[in-house]
Amino acid sequence: MSLMPFDDREGVIWYNGSLVPWRDAKFHVLSHGMHYASCVFEGERAYSGEIFKIREHSERLIHSARCLDFELPYTATDIDKAKRDLVATMKISDGYVRAVAWRGSEMMGISAQTTAINVAIAAWAWPSYFSPEARLKGIRLKTAPWKRPSPETAPVMAKAAGLYMICTLSKHSVEREGYDDALMLDWKGRIAEATGANIFFVIDGVLHTPTPDCFLNGITRRTVVDLARARGFKIVERRIFPDELAGVDEVFLTGTAAEVTPIGEIDARNFQVGPITRALMEDYEALVRRQAT
Repeated sequence: MSLMPFDDREGVIWYNGSLVPWRDAKFHVLSHGMHYASCVFEGERAYSGEIFKIREHSERLIHSARCLDFELPYTATDIDKAKRDLVATMKISDGYVRAVAWRGSEMMGISAQTTAINVAIAAWAWPSYFSPEARLKGIRLKTAPWKRPSPETAPVMAKAAGLYMICTLSKHSVEREGYDDALMLDWKGRIAEATGANIFFVIDGVLHTPTPDCFLNGITRRTVVDLARARGFKIVERRIFPDELAGVDEVFLTGTAAEVTPIGEIDARNFQVGPITRALMEDYEALVRRQAT
């Protein structure tokens, strides 16, 4: 499959307060964010030109930066405006928005207290994260070889670039075996999430989802919880162990990229794309389209 490199495209990127040509949006190879992972980001979707949950994403970017001990030089209102201006300039209807903030190249070492803080935002047209065919029948997951770290060992409540290294390793590992994504356990061996999305299970008509104590309580996760409650579905947030998969009827992922994506298989155990999953897929699609009008 031919890929279009992300460093060689037409358009503009919002970079430290200005719109610059896409190919000129660069940073130095000795930036602290590259060497020491002092970098945070957001992934957001635009529907009909409107960014879904725009303020929540901007606020989380600021919060993630503070978790990594730096302050963004822009307010949430500034970031919201930059994203809206960029989507309009790029003429994005349905697409993806990536905001990123990182420490610059003024210091090279563990300590980085006097580095400049850089912020950039890019936007591009983007279809579903998983193929329409996979979403209809449910994607295939396999348990990852890596685990989510204890909250005592990493800033797990931040959307920090460094925390995704184990996600990349895990996803590569299972993709080589033909799976779509990896199921990540936490440091105690309990189910946590997928590599970039939260997970829900339907057991006897009740929704169960892992307690987000070592991974992000996703914006889409919270949105789907609200949608489920509006339908009268019971939701239980708790510790969930892998051996409980034997009693599960439906499974689905939630995330900005994944939206609501059903799971058809985990570790050779099969699940139906059932009525609760389908209802929440429809409700989420209706919500994002309604808020875009």
